[in-house]
Amino acid sequence: MAKSAGVWALAVVLALSALPALARDDQVQIHGLVVGTQHLKDAGAGAFEADYAFSERGRGDQLQARWRLDARGLPVAYEVSGNDYWKVPLTERFSVEGAQATWHSRVEQGSAAWPTQGAFYLPANAPPEFMGVLVRALRRAPGQRLALLPAGEAWLDTGAQVQAGARRLTLYRVGGIEFTPVPVWLDDKGETAAVVDDWFEVLTPTAKPVLAQLQAAQRAANDTWHAALAARLTHQPKGALLIRNARVFDPRDLVVRSPMRVLVRGEHIVRVDPEDNAPVPEDAEVMDAAGRFLMPGLWDVHQHFSGVDGVFDLIAGVTSGRDMANDNVPLMARVQRFDAGTELGPRVVLAGIVEGTGALAGPTDVRIETLDQARKAVDWYADHGYEQIKIYSSFKPELVRPIADMAHARGLRVSGHVPAFMRAQGFIEAGADEIQHLSFLVLNFFPEVQETRSKDRYTVAAEKLSEFRLDDPRWTAFLELLRSRHTVLDPTLVTLEGLFSGDPGQAAPGLRSQVQRFPLVVRRRLLSGAVVVPAGKEAVYREALPALKRMLKSLHDAGVPLMPGSDAFAGYSLQRELELYVQAGIPAAEVLRLATLTPAEVLGVAGQRGVVAPGKQADLVLIDGDPTTDITDVRRVWRTIRGGRVHDPAALEQAMGMAPRAR
Repeated sequence: MAKSAGVWALAVVLALSALPALARDDQVQIHGLVVGTQHLKDAGAGAFEADYAFSERGRGDQLQARWRLDARGLPVAYEVSGNDYWKVPLTERFSVEGAQATWHSRVEQGSAAWPTQGAFYLPANAPPEFMGVLVRALRRAPGQRLALLPAGEAWLDTGAQVQAGARRLTLYRVGGIEFTPVPVWLDDKGETAAVVDDWFEVLTPTAKPVLAQLQAAQRAANDTWHAALAARLTHQPKGALLIRNARVFDPRDLVVRSPMRVLVRGEHIVRVDPEDNAPVPEDAEVMDAAGRFLMPGLWDVHQHFSGVDGVFDLIAGVTSGRDMANDNVPLMARVQRFDAGTELGPRVVLAGIVEGTGALAGPTDVRIETLDQARKAVDWYADHGYEQIKIYSSFKPELVRPIADMAHARGLRVSGHVPAFMRAQGFIEAGADEIQHLSFLVLNFFPEVQETRSKDRYTVAAEKLSEFRLDDPRWTAFLELLRSRHTVLDPTLVTLEGLFSGDPGQAAPGLRSQVQRFPLVVRRRLLSGAVVVPAGKEAVYREALPALKRMLKSLHDAGVPLMPGSDAFAGYSLQRELELYVQAGIPAAEVLRLATLTPAEVLGVAGQRGVVAPGKQADLVLIDGDPTTDITDVRRVWRTIRGGRVHDPAALEQAMGMAPRAR
């Protein structure tokens, strides 16, 4: 009996060893909507596999990854295949052989000596689970710090805990790889429980019921981090601020006057006078502009604030922004922090999104099918200080006119994407005051293009541009419609340039001068953002951006109001947007007016900002150079002043982990 029991026990052990390794299925969400899965498998002997995929409006990653860890939890082998967000195919490999580590991906390749203490290879393309792998390795590492391959160092901070049933989840924040610490939740067994950011969530079954608590804990940690950053990198003059020896640009007449002095008290400009060496007020702090160019703060009218977008706005001289769709309640709290100075960021005009339903609907919970739902949405936005409604792509065309009337009755403007199965002309005639994205104007002239909700709306627009002619009588008539109705255009040309750049292995053109200065993960993420050029369409895509520039110049010459917005990486992308306008043939001084005074006038705050004048808010930018003669000088921001608070862009970049600016 004892012998047979022993045989049975051995059989059990052998049977268990032959069973499939433990597996887990995580849920991928965007703004609470389920969009995909992450399937994980422990293959034993330190080997792991992950199938990760999500789909969002026809876009989304799809990755099949395998890796092997050593006893310290460090990757010694990694490989992945699949496609990125824009459906561009990719592969990546990493391995350690003896004392040598080697890696190869779409964006980089290299090798390095494998250090005795080891290092953590951070893949360019990885499923979210790999952040849990990094946290577990950091927990074991001396001082909870690890060298990274290809470059850099990561460190770990431990934060709040949340009880999830019988499990306790702990927040870890990884520093050194992003602009801000990256949050990752582990359970009390050390397994990854959740990876959550502003819009995107990867959740285990354990974490799903407590998502709201996880988000609250992350927000509290982020708020503390932002408040410390703002306190350290904001200079608030104790009395008045006197800016001397400046060349002041006035967007009203496009004249640069020099030398000038500008007196600021609190949040407002008190005097703007020629420099006459008059006595300095006793309580004034003096800032010698030393002949620098002083202009009103820039606007970016197309943003979706998250992370450190506000910081990069101030780095680039953007002191006013417009949020064009967001998670409403957290956004309003963020704007309050911007205004209070406890988080760095510009003044913000709020636009509230309204969307329809369906698989291709945008990531928002404001989904409308009925007139009653439309009325409730408009009233909520109006009651909470929003200035306009943004209609999105799945919104029912038959509801555009009634919701526009409702919005106008509450004093709100109406703008948006042209909804699918509707054309720009009909959108305007139904009541839209403004259109986002120049590409929607292209599609107005190709009624056979009905479905505009997937990434095809970009690829189709690129191809149709080759058939479009500015001497078409329909274009002339359309310009007259825009002009007669004073319809505004938010072109986001910089975003279209990035999509049509034709090289998914490079950063968008507007970021190529900056991207090598960014932290590792950010740099890699930005080396992917173009759509794939279909075979045989290379010449068509090369001509897409020049054609859009000609269209933009035609709109400007016809008197159609343009407001520069980026819908891309904050700050630097707005600067690139202005460069593209000048490349299109719009004089640089007029472009500066479009980026300062025009948005203030259109959005109803010209009495407060948009010019350097007494009584206006002290939102100012000091620039090395003269962007009225060379628009690229707009990148050379020396100081940004937002409501009298002074910020040094070079210091802000350093705080973001960026390499120093080239001298």
